[in-house]
Amino acid sequence: MNALVALCHFCELHGPRTLFCTEALHPPSPSPPQPGLSVPGERDREGDREGEGLTMRANSSATQRADMCEGCRSLPASHPGFVSTDSETGIRFLSHQHPRQPQLFSVVRQACVRSLSCEVCPGREGPIFFGDEQHGFVFSHTFFIKDSLARGFQRWYSIVIVAMDRIYLINSWPFLLRHLRLIIQGLQNTALKVFDSEQCVCPQRAMRMNSVFSPAVFPHQRSGNAARSLPSLTQHPNLWASLHSSFSWLLKACGNRLTEKLLEGAPTEDTLVLIERQTEQEEEMSAWEGAEGSSSLSQHKQTDGETGRDFLCEGGKGEESPGPKFKSLRHLRQVLGAVEFRQLAWHVLMGNQVIWRGADPSLIQSAFTVLKALLPVGCVRSVPYSHQYEEAYRCNFLGLSPDVSIPAHVSSSEFSVLVDVVNAERGSLYPAVCDDDILSLYQFNISSANTQPTDRGPTLLNKIEVALSNENLSIDVVSHCLLCLKEEWMNKVKVLFKFSKVDGRGREDTQKVLGLLGATGPGEEDNVRLLKFWMTGLSKTYKSHLMTAVRGGERMLSQ
Repeated sequence: MNALVALCHFCELHGPRTLFCTEALHPPSPSPPQPGLSVPGERDREGDREGEGLTMRANSSATQRADMCEGCRSLPASHPGFVSTDSETGIRFLSHQHPRQPQLFSVVRQACVRSLSCEVCPGREGPIFFGDEQHGFVFSHTFFIKDSLARGFQRWYSIVIVAMDRIYLINSWPFLLRHLRLIIQGLQNTALKVFDSEQCVCPQRAMRMNSVFSPAVFPHQRSGNAARSLPSLTQHPNLWASLHSSFSWLLKACGNRLTEKLLEGAPTEDTLVLIERQTEQEEEMSAWEGAEGSSSLSQHKQTDGETGRDFLCEGGKGEESPGPKFKSLRHLRQVLGAVEFRQLAWHVLMGNQVIWRGADPSLIQSAFTVLKALLPVGCVRSVPYSHQYEEAYRCNFLGLSPDVSIPAHVSSSEFSVLVDVVNAERGSLYPAVCDDDILSLYQFNISSANTQPTDRGPTLLNKIEVALSNENLSIDVVSHCLLCLKEEWMNKVKVLFKFSKVDGRGREDTQKVLGLLGATGPGEEDNVRLLKFWMTGLSKTYKSHLMTAVRGGERMLSQ
């Protein structure tokens, strides 16, 4: 992420000051050296090594050094700073009190002053966005740190993220807000413990009320320590190293979170649905974090990884569990058999609840992963593994532990199918069709109360089976074929939705449209059920755009 993170402080003696900042340095693009010419990159790299000390000679004049108190200083001038290198991309994350580039110094300085003076949200604590194209755009979060010797027993800080890309910064708002709050709450919690211990030893409130107040000697009344450093407020010996780690991770994770992708033509419905779900999830998480109380919030943060000292913990990705798994639709078809696979796929395409019950969650999860490829993303509602039954309106893919009983109204319903995964007997004569030999470990019993024949349609399932049964087609080719078939039928769903739901046409006209779409003939009933079920997977963006266009057209006709 091309941005800079800085911790700022409002000093009682010197005003807004930058305490600590972390920036990312991208590796130079390699260029072949020419004979007889010096390589300019060597000189640049030497300058980078010299600049890694981040002493900011250009901005550390004698006047500025003298105009610093303990609260305004993070690292001494002799400290080399902190450097971390991303082994994957070669990006270096450098941290010191000021940026290494003089032009960035003024940008960060202005962001610091504005974040601690005029650009604050109501209550003086919380996030705010400001900036312009000339001086960069800033995401700022102001907060207070408890201090028993400060005015009002607290000091004012802010964390600012400066970037030139306004759209990228705004789109990263929920992510940045969530993780900045982790850092801030870690600082506040540790400072609060120090504050409470100091108040127990020497209560400052009673002392100040009993002493004569004089603005001129106010700093001396507090033992001459009007400005205390952040490490002394938190009693954290490795505070700056911890902040460097947190800020570096934040820049890397935020940069990896959003990537540019070239889209040829309009985005697909699956893409729109995924964007909508991600937006809703981030909004719900931000609202939940803002509404929860301090006690429940502290308990929740502790479960996220003991953030008391490190301030920001990022759990690694879970390792893939061992054991047999389904690799593709063709693999699943080979294991279950052609007849059983068609019955299962028919229930999936019709929108019926598909229940897998067994003792291996990873195997069930892999089955759901390959079966989801048959449906649009908007039609998938999954509970991967549960120890109790979930109703069909909550999920159409449900994994259950082997000791869970299926309710009578579900087992007798034609709108569900149950796959029992049981351990195979030692003397099983099943052939070992697959490399991981699933059939030598498990048996699959498929049951359903549905009496309707599944060998006629829908037309989409017939085409999918033709592709899966053709051994000359590779798995990648079959996947692209399935993607094209889904897009073809999603276009038919859009036409039917526009014709029946938006325009409100009658049954006869709808039947004519179904004929034009190729949904009539053999398997017509299954085709209609599939189209109606897939309507529920249309994105809200498409539906609202369609309704807006129709209403706009009606308004123009009325005029």
